[in-house]
Amino acid sequence: MKTLTKILFALLLTISYHTNAQKFDTALEYLEFLGKEQEIVTKSTWKYTKAIAHSKSDRNINNKRKSLIKTVERAIAKIKKAQGFDGNDYKNNVLKHMSLNESLLKQDYAKIIDMKGIAEQSYDLMEAYVLAQELADEKMAESQAAYESNFYAYATKHKINIIESDNDLGKKMKVSNEVFKHTNAMHLIFFKVYINEIYLWNAIQSNDISGIQQNANALSETAKEGLELLKTQEAFKTDKSLIMATKTVFEFFLDEAENKIPQISEFLVLNDDFLTIKNALEKTPEKKRTKEQIDAYNGKIKEINEAGTSYNKLNASLNANRQKVLNKLDATKTKFLARHVPKD
Repeated sequence: MKTLTKILFALLLTISYHTNAQKFDTALEYLEFLGKEQEIVTKSTWKYTKAIAHSKSDRNINNKRKSLIKTVERAIAKIKKAQGFDGNDYKNNVLKHMSLNESLLKQDYAKIIDMKGIAEQSYDLMEAYVLAQELADEKMAESQAAYESNFYAYATKHKINIIESDNDLGKKMKVSNEVFKHTNAMHLIFFKVYINEIYLWNAIQSNDISGIQQNANALSETAKEGLELLKTQEAFKTDKSLIMATKTVFEFFLDEAENKIPQISEFLVLNDDFLTIKNALEKTPEKKRTKEQIDAYNGKIKEINEAGTSYNKLNASLNANRQKVLNKLDATKTKFLARHVPKD
């Protein structure tokens, strides 16, 4: 019985022995030819996966995607030129699988890159971005399942014994998918809270007192919900680093919304009152200004200056602490990926 060691898509497909024949005189030789092409595609796929995991450069990731597309295109062209063994049915099935992967890379994953650029505008857009990635992965997995089924059928027909064996590259790809699933889930939990802080500070910049209160309430509520949700999250292989770093961010948001924002609102209201008094005084001719107007203005100047000093300190403290917890979360994610997604 002829023997073939097979690892599909993420795994290398290798033959237990080699033949020097240049033509496909046997089904085994044909599978060996296809296996070499699959290996080239798989190695390029791994480079793309590593870029997604370890690179913060969208340009670098996109370049790896384009490189992978060319690799798949070359493999498809080479397989098309080769004559199939025992007809072209199996050859067409392999080409269908590779062509779908090519289409996913050119269309679905290209669209995902475009979606990333606007994903942070809202939670719905971020969720759509993450779901698009998962859907593309599911399509690729379904294609792989069909490819595997056809592979076994072809091998059985030609009495080729298939021996399943793990491969370092295959293990890396499997682990990577598990890591991305965890990081995506954690990011959605984080972003659902974070987007409310963005809306809150947009309201502050617009001096929208009503909007500030509404968004502070929303931030407080979602931060509490997020903290409760984190309690239900399972660690990734005992690694709770992302959960704990996200928890720290939520605790900052909760304190900000409930204890710091009211002070900011008070200053903004006071500042509006000061501007109203100031504008009224400036519109009044100097000779017609009353002592009450002048006293009210001078009193507000002292009050606004004192409040302004406190506001500036509070604002500086919030900005520093926010940057600290967000930087910690970002660094934690980078270290998490470095620990769990192989680089080589």
